[in-house]
Amino acid sequence: MASAVVIGASGGLGRALVGALALGGEHASVFALSRAGAALGDVVPEPVRYGCVDVTNEASIAAAAERVARCGPVGLVIVATGLLHQSGLVPEKAIRTLDPAAMATVFAVNTIGPALVAKHFLPLLPRSGRSVFAALSARVGSIDDNRLGGWYAYRASKAALNQILRTLSIEAKRTHPDAIVAGLHPGTVATGLSRPFRPDAGAPGLFTPEASAAHLLAVLDGLNPPDSGGVFAWDGQRIPA
Repeated sequence: MASAVVIGASGGLGRALVGALALGGEHASVFALSRAGAALGDVVPEPVRYGCVDVTNEASIAAAAERVARCGPVGLVIVATGLLHQSGLVPEKAIRTLDPAAMATVFAVNTIGPALVAKHFLPLLPRSGRSVFAALSARVGSIDDNRLGGWYAYRASKAALNQILRTLSIEAKRTHPDAIVAGLHPGTVATGLSRPFRPDAGAPGLFTPEASAAHLLAVLDGLNPPDSGGVFAWDGQRIPA
């Protein structure tokens, strides 16, 4: 069996993905990589292997890929990192509030980070046989589906990520014809990322991390090589570019 890798395993959804993959028993190891690099609460300990990675530091990503490569083939990579807000950084309601430093920070995590993960982890996927490289995107990254405006940095970073995934899928077909590259929209998940913007607990359309992880893994299980390059919502529907 090949291994699975979750980048951003210390977040709410990342932890849930690690737990679901570990319980699924379909992977030789599940690498739970994050800046924390420590044991992740109640996640099943076997076959989880913990490690450090910082998606804003290419040397850290390269070192993590080297550690994973020593343990055999990799069949699944999920980048579960994301930045919407933090202290001193909030989504913009109008263009006049756009801050270049904040925008660069958002792009570093949401766009450049996953691209660098692909750079170093795509070579670990088998040249033949089904494999998956996926990254968490967002419906608000869709240009055609933008109805409300605002959130310039976050929307643009996810739109750019979607383009990177699409471009990666084209390149991957040349060397990994059975590989699937996909973006995933998890819906609104009860995690720290969505806390200031989500509906009350129990409201329709709000998922626990565990429910969202189950949805996303089911979506990935249903994808085939012709789907590569697309962005898919938690219910399997393709999101327009």
